[in-house]
Amino acid sequence: MAESTAGPEDCSTAPGTGSVALPAAAAGGPISHAIFRVARTHRMIAGQLLRRVGLHPGQELVMMQLWELGPQRQADLVRLLDSDAATMTRTVRRLEHAGFVRRTPCADDRRASLIEATTASHALRAEVEQLWRQLEEATVGDSTDEERADVLRALEGIEARLTRTAARLGT
Repeated sequence: MAESTAGPEDCSTAPGTGSVALPAAAAGGPISHAIFRVARTHRMIAGQLLRRVGLHPGQELVMMQLWELGPQRQADLVRLLDSDAATMTRTVRRLEHAGFVRRTPCADDRRASLIEATTASHALRAEVEQLWRQLEEATVGDSTDEERADVLRALEGIEARLTRTAARLGT
């Protein structure tokens, strides 16, 4: 039987790793497309690193706030992390199930929950800080201090513009 050559429908012809070509539909927003790709890859790497300590992306941000600020009302965590109530409820529930946080009713408002880092989570802090340094190294690697400052300034500017736009859109 003769060996056939792979056609366009053959899965083995999928593009390799590297930079993703800008689709024509995204030609009006090449920076937005790049931000999406970078954010997706950054989150994937963060997920792989965080899995080592039993966390998922985003959960470490909640833990960082609790380690830094102490017990917080769940509503305050929503505000601090610019999250929404449903997402925070799921995140806190998963962290509680893993034994990293304890949820108790607030003394002055029994409808509100106070979220507190447990002793078990405090044992993770050094590991999370190390993983965060690894993620930073993967992100900026051998960049100079000046290049890092430029990237940070650019990202802060992008965030400020997007925040203003989100406020205008009512999100």
